[in-house]
Amino acid sequence: MTHRILVVEDQEDNRRILRDLLSSAGFDLVEAVNGEEGVRMAVLHRPNLILMDVQLPLLDGYEATRRIKANADLRHIPIIVVTSYALSEDEAKARAAGADAYVAKPFSPRQLLAKVRELLT
Repeated sequence: MTHRILVVEDQEDNRRILRDLLSSAGFDLVEAVNGEEGVRMAVLHRPNLILMDVQLPLLDGYEATRRIKANADLRHIPIIVVTSYALSEDEAKARAAGADAYVAKPFSPRQLLAKVRELLT
């Protein structure tokens, strides 16, 4: 079974990096470019995991995470916040919003894949 991952990221370069990394690892990808679209895509596609940026237009990643986790049909989906915010309080804020994991940019592709696989098992 191929796992579907929703990537919510507004920067094309970052989406391309994640697309190349995850598709080469055998994952099926769905992409969103802002927080509102991310929430809609989560409802529509029911991914197995979500990679969520924080700095997003229309609705930031914290609020998008809160909305997804507030939905009874979606709350089981693991969310990894992937962000350039790298202070300890940023991780605490992401977890308070409902994130299951936190990865700071720039990230190690190997470590990100390991975290994705860990949360999908």
